[in-house]
Amino acid sequence: MGYPEFLILRHGQTEWNRQGRLQGALDSPLTALGQEQARRQNAILRDFGVDGWHWFCSPQGRADCTAGFAAQGMPVSIKHDVRLREIGLGDWAGRLRDEIAAEAPHLFETDDLGWYNHVPGGEGLLAVEHRAKGFLADLPGPSVIVTHGITSRVIRCVAQGLPSEAFDTLCGGQGVVYHIRDGVSRKLS
Repeated sequence: MGYPEFLILRHGQTEWNRQGRLQGALDSPLTALGQEQARRQNAILRDFGVDGWHWFCSPQGRADCTAGFAAQGMPVSIKHDVRLREIGLGDWAGRLRDEIAAEAPHLFETDDLGWYNHVPGGEGLLAVEHRAKGFLADLPGPSVIVTHGITSRVIRCVAQGLPSEAFDTLCGGQGVVYHIRDGVSRKLS
C-alpha cells in the first residue's frame, strides 16, 4: 500500500440527504445542519494540525461547499479532482431510496449496500475502486480529501488493503473526518 497519511471528509448533510433522495452525480445544497457539520470539520482539522498539507476535493457542489467551510481561515489551495466524485447512480439519481426499494425489494432485503452494483446505468463499485486506486497512487504527501459517502468508504478500503466489497462494513456519516495512516483508519471527532 504505502500511501501518504491523509484525512478524508464526507460532505455535510444536503437537502436531498434529508429527504432520502439519491444524489450520485446530481447535487443539492447543504442544509443548515450540513453547514454546521462542515464548520465542525474545520475545528477538527485545526486541532489535528494540517499546515502544509495538500487539499483535494470532488468537483461536485456539496463537497466543494463543505471544503470551503472546512478550510475557512486556513491558507490552503484546494485542487478539484474528478476521481473524487460520488458513485454514478444512473437511472436512480434524483429518486427517493424508498421508491426504489419498493420497486426492487430484493436488492434491499439485507442491510448491506451491495445494491450499488445493480443500479441501471450506474457506475458500480469496481469503477469507484479503480478511481480510488489511481487517486491514492498520485497523492503527493499528507493530504486533506473532501468527497462523498460511497467514494470515501471505497478510498478507505483501498488504503486499508480491504476489498471494495467491504465498504459497507465501514462507518459512514455526514460531516465526518477519518484519519488514515499506515493502513489504519480512525474517526476523529
